[in-house]
Amino acid sequence: MNVKDGMPTVLNEIQTEFETINRGYNDVFRSGRLSLGLVVPIENHGAASVPQMHRHIERVRLAESLGFAAIWLRDVPFNVPSFGDAGQNYDPFVYLGLLAGATDRIALGVASVILPLRHPAHVAKAAATADVLSGGRLILGIASGDRPEEYPALNMPFADRGARFRESFAYIRQMSDRYPRFDNHFGRSLGNMDMLPKPTAGKLPMLITGGSQQSSEWLMRNGDGWMTYPRSASAMAHAIDQWRQGLRDSGRPNQPVMQPLYIDLAEDPDAEPRAIHLGFRLGVNALLDYLRKRQAMGVNHVALNLRFNQADVETTLSRLADDVLPEFSERSKPSGH
Repeated sequence: MNVKDGMPTVLNEIQTEFETINRGYNDVFRSGRLSLGLVVPIENHGAASVPQMHRHIERVRLAESLGFAAIWLRDVPFNVPSFGDAGQNYDPFVYLGLLAGATDRIALGVASVILPLRHPAHVAKAAATADVLSGGRLILGIASGDRPEEYPALNMPFADRGARFRESFAYIRQMSDRYPRFDNHFGRSLGNMDMLPKPTAGKLPMLITGGSQQSSEWLMRNGDGWMTYPRSASAMAHAIDQWRQGLRDSGRPNQPVMQPLYIDLAEDPDAEPRAIHLGFRLGVNALLDYLRKRQAMGVNHVALNLRFNQADVETTLSRLADDVLPEFSERSKPSGH
């Protein structure tokens, strides 16, 4: 991944606006524009796989006041030491309920719920509840899971997670209907009962992570956006071009693309980028250059992760708000920042 790669020419001259879904999705994703979010916990815990969750609510509220578009929670059912990452420790849906009451405007994203490890009725109920309690701010990332060690604990096979992902997706979609009728691996309904609450927009915005063990045809026919890991500029531009061409070929509406980015923001604004895990140690000017190029190639949201950031977290957030957010935020900065 080279932050100084030239700017690819990917986007068409005419941009197609995204589908209108709920408040969070509509605020975060704008066609032809990039917005910025943060991965929770907003904490620099470096090599430690388990974060301390210090001041985690206070920092989410600070992120909201500074104008970040979204925060993103992880779904890590078990701490698998070989992966070196326990997520934010908490169950994402319980945590979403707390954050819904602790914030007012910032979008609440999950990146991503591991569908094969959860019954879709529970996912549908919890996600719709979080969406309603937050006033329509939920964005639900979904994935098939990549940690085989977790599956035996739930007596689930790892090999068929792709098929269960598809059935879970269909189940969750149908729970937005009134008195749905369906019959699949996870259960059946004869249309004589309903699930409440319903999502604020009539459906949950669901963004698919990577390939999730699905064919490209299935990916193009389903979902409301794509989450992918950062790649080199040329690889990302090619992937986005293929994604959007596939959507057009499938007759689907234009959809957003988002990626995470680990950053260690150097004190020197002109510090050249140096690669770290899925990101860079770099100065604010190199970060701006990177984000501008991602926006030009069609990335609509970048979720910044401060796990390896060496500077004080609050200081880093303030610097990002002063020097980076004004270019990528529709909302004017609050007074005092």
